[in-house]
Amino acid sequence: MDVKSTFLNGVLEEEIYVEQPEGFVKHGEEDKVYLLRKALYGLKQAPRALYSRINDHLLSIGFTKSLSEFTLYVKDKGNSFLIVSLYVDDLLVTGDDTKLIDEFKQEMMQAFEMTDLGLMTYFLGIEIKQGENQVFICQRKYAKEILRKFQMDECKAVSTPMNQREKFIKEDGADKVDEGYYRSLIGCLMYLTTTRPDIIFAVSLLSRFMHCASEVHLRAAKRILRYVKGTLDYGVKFEKCTNFKLCGFSDSDWAGSYDDMKSTSGYCFNLGSGVFSWCTKKQEIVAQSTVEAEFIAATAAVNQVLWLKKILYDLHFQQKNKIEVFVDNQAAIAIANNPVCHGKTKHFNIKLYFWREMQQNGEVNLVYCKSEDQLADMFTKPLPVSKFELLRKRIGVCSSS
Repeated sequence: MDVKSTFLNGVLEEEIYVEQPEGFVKHGEEDKVYLLRKALYGLKQAPRALYSRINDHLLSIGFTKSLSEFTLYVKDKGNSFLIVSLYVDDLLVTGDDTKLIDEFKQEMMQAFEMTDLGLMTYFLGIEIKQGENQVFICQRKYAKEILRKFQMDECKAVSTPMNQREKFIKEDGADKVDEGYYRSLIGCLMYLTTTRPDIIFAVSLLSRFMHCASEVHLRAAKRILRYVKGTLDYGVKFEKCTNFKLCGFSDSDWAGSYDDMKSTSGYCFNLGSGVFSWCTKKQEIVAQSTVEAEFIAATAAVNQVLWLKKILYDLHFQQKNKIEVFVDNQAAIAIANNPVCHGKTKHFNIKLYFWREMQQNGEVNLVYCKSEDQLADMFTKPLPVSKFELLRKRIGVCSSS
């Protein structure tokens, strides 16, 4: 559903005055101003005023706001429930009762001037295909626009987004390129990672050179476009499954950054089919060993677990058992299980030990997995073609056909 004349619906709490607009100046009272009662486009207060009004209305008709995600609302009717997600002037509505959804739409249309856009097929550049027992999301149209914008729509496709042997540093001796052009390219690719976790590591790595981009970095960024060219129809497929069990994968690449020797963390989560949450990020501190790097990555994954558990609880998908996070480093798991502090761990940041407590409390369970089964491997390092394609398939990234 879409709110018409979005920001004009917000009621202001502050006292705000505006000059008389050109063409509507009252003769003889040119020195007077208008006192606003409602928001206008361009006001800093407008988005918050609109959100406050919609928030108050949803709460008044029986919705409960999630404490973990302030734009998520759930209405529990006993045998059925309704879920609403708010994004500025757009409302995404879902539930297990069609009648309840229709009643909600009528209630909203009476309170606001809204448009019912029907079944969601396109949202913020994301294409959604809802089929029998599956949902497929991609950004095919947006990807085509990027290729046209950077004149790569006729380029030759490649099988991976990044050359496995290529290394990147800030001062590589190559000629510098236009920063504005490079930033624009990386920015466009960043939004494409919304439905393309297979390119997120390459994009994240190249985003570290925004202020010192060279021909080498630009060539690597255009390689990602060449990969996108050959996988335009790719996205994430979510399939119906009998058991919605949350599980995650955590991995790290030790000292992957050649400029400051910092490591890279990566994790992903699924509920039985395609991944729905993923991340790759350079670690903030220098890890002195592979174990410490894995420890830091696992800590980030556990933080995400705790937040996801709260969201799933609000959505009536409570996870009663321990959440399994798969790690391919046995030493990191042993340190988490053993409270003894020794020479190899005494320098660890104290905040890293909180997930040892989470494991003891039954929130999370670290499980060892072989390196070849580690799905988060593709979020921390460039991979050979065969392994990349295997992991890409296993995280649910595939063609729409």
